[in-house]
Amino acid sequence: MAGTEQIKVDLFSPQEIAARVSEAGEHKTHLTLLRLCLLSVLAGAYIAFGAVFSAVSITGMGGVWPYGFMKVIAGLTFSLGLILVVLSGAELFTGNSLMIISWMHRKITLSQLLRNWVIVYLGNFVGSLTIAILVLLGKLYTFSSGELGKTMLTLAITKTQYSFIQALVLGVLCNILVCLAVWMASSSRTTGGKVLAIVFPIAAFIAAGFEHSVANMYIIPVALLMKAFDPVFAASLGLDLSALTWSNFFLRNLLPVTLGNILGGAGFVGLFYALIFPGAAKKNG
Repeated sequence: MAGTEQIKVDLFSPQEIAARVSEAGEHKTHLTLLRLCLLSVLAGAYIAFGAVFSAVSITGMGGVWPYGFMKVIAGLTFSLGLILVVLSGAELFTGNSLMIISWMHRKITLSQLLRNWVIVYLGNFVGSLTIAILVLLGKLYTFSSGELGKTMLTLAITKTQYSFIQALVLGVLCNILVCLAVWMASSSRTTGGKVLAIVFPIAAFIAAGFEHSVANMYIIPVALLMKAFDPVFAASLGLDLSALTWSNFFLRNLLPVTLGNILGGAGFVGLFYALIFPGAAKKNG
């Protein structure tokens, strides 16, 4: 009986989650420009840390461990990024796709929504790129006799070779899971509950090979910087680096993935729940 009561206390219902997410979106529009920018930079850095951890965790596993197992490990470790964002408090572009609920509930205007998205997106880019530069300066890519650098370059090369449509669709699928992770984390009052809600959707999108715009703001630039500032090392790995260009990063990956992330998060998760719970209570228990 006590256990049942504890579950009721710890968990919010889906309708209460809708209200909490809607109110959170409204709160985001009241942040000062400075706070919004700083929180956005932090989120980009946090996601980059998750990507660093993920790359380290699978270095040396290729061709030794089964593909599926390796991808699951990569996903579990990458979950660090969203855990840091949610528990530490930061503004992440992909998660903020859920602000569409606040707009649908008429708590914010379209201009407030777009202002948040643009500022947070740019701040995330700054944070991700900062970590990429620090990783380059720290020469992390040379660790494990250069195997870590090979892992990083291989992943970036793959991401710059997708067609526009493929990258778009992979972006849609990714942010459905990311926004569901944020949605479910909002169902719990406890740290452990939030962590468990985050880990499996994030591990799933990484394992499946879906595309996250903010993660790619670190993953591809760090490889591009490696290629530009340590060409001897990059060439020594025997990889075809021809697809690894800034134009391919922006046009074949970041642009379609970003559009896909918006469609997946706002269009599938946010819009659906806004329609399912149009009268979500403004206050919840």
